[in-house]
Amino acid sequence: QVQLVESGGGLVQPGGSLRLSCAASGSISSANTMGWYRQAPGKQRGVVATMASGGRTNYADSVKGRFTISRDNAKNTVYLQMNNLKPEDTAVYYCNFRGWPRWDDYWGQGTQVTVSS
Repeated sequence: QVQLVESGGGLVQPGGSLRLSCAASGSISSANTMGWYRQAPGKQRGVVATMASGGRTNYADSVKGRFTISRDNAKNTVYLQMNNLKPEDTAVYYCNFRGWPRWDDYWGQGTQVTVSS
């Protein structure tokens, strides 16, 4: 089992920045992928950014150039730096963990990000 604890959401004006954090604990394998997904009202949950333990990253086209994912493997923590936020970034953001050998999905409780003036 893996437990994920998120922090860092909130209300921000368009053009502003936020940083999300997610700390994993439990049965953490060295080979894993951590990332962020988001779900807006009435929409399906979709990927924002992921980062493998080896460093490979993947971003949704809508956030490329604005969001940066990073991680501290020693702390089993993943971060999402979000810059130049737009109203369409408003959603609940969920941390995700998948690890060797089963690659099951584990999810955090979600943190609300609201971009509004």
